[in-house]
Amino acid sequence: MAREEAIEIQALKADSFGRIALMRDARGLFVRRDLAHVPLWLRLPAWWLARREARGLRRVAGLAAVPQLLGWDGRRLDRSHLAGAAMYQRPPRGDLRYFRQARRLLQALHRRGLAHNDLAKEANWLVLEDGSPGIIDFQLAACGDPRARWIRLLAREDLRHLLKHKRMYCRQALTPVERRLLKRHSWLRDLWFRTGKPVYRFVTRRLLKWEDNEGQGPKP
Repeated sequence: MAREEAIEIQALKADSFGRIALMRDARGLFVRRDLAHVPLWLRLPAWWLARREARGLRRVAGLAAVPQLLGWDGRRLDRSHLAGAAMYQRPPRGDLRYFRQARRLLQALHRRGLAHNDLAKEANWLVLEDGSPGIIDFQLAACGDPRARWIRLLAREDLRHLLKHKRMYCRQALTPVERRLLKRHSWLRDLWFRTGKPVYRFVTRRLLKWEDNEGQGPKP
C-alpha cells in the first residue's frame, strides 16, 4: 500500500499521466506518482502505465541504482528516492567510468528479464551524487524471460540508446564493436519510427501539449 502520512517537499513533474513529487515521512524521502488529478479520459492509460511501472520495479527489487517500489494502491505509486541529477543536468562528458558502470547496470536489468524501453530520454538516466549512473521511470518497461527473443531484442535497443549517449558525451571511447552496433538498426526500431513515433509526437505535442523535448530536458 502507498504511504499515508507524508508531506510534499517538492513537485518534480506534472503531466497528463499524473503528478510526481518528492515526499517525506517518518522513514525519510521518497517519490510519489499520484493519479488523483488525471483527466477522466486519460485515467485508464495513466493507471496502466503506473501499474506497468510497479511491475517493472518489482522485477528489479534489491538492485542498486534503480528505485525500489514502496507501495502501489491503484492511485498512488511510491518509490525510493535516488539522490542525483538527470543526465542533461549533469552531463558525464568524457566520463568513461560512468558509461562502463551504466552498461553493467543495464546488463543487470536485462538478466532480471526487464527491458526499460525508454532510455533514449536523458531524463531517465541519472548521475548520482557519487558520479555513478542510475535509471528511473519504468512506465514502459517490458518483463519476460531474459532468454526470450523479444526481450533480447528490446535489451539490444536499450544498449543502443546508451551508446547514443556515450557517442554524445564520450565519443572518443566508443569501441569498434559499439560503433557497428550503433549502425545496425533493428526492424523494431524502424517500425517505431515509421508508425509509433509520428503517433507519439502527435499525442504528446498536439493533444497533451508536452514541451520537454521528449524527456531530454527543457527546450532552449
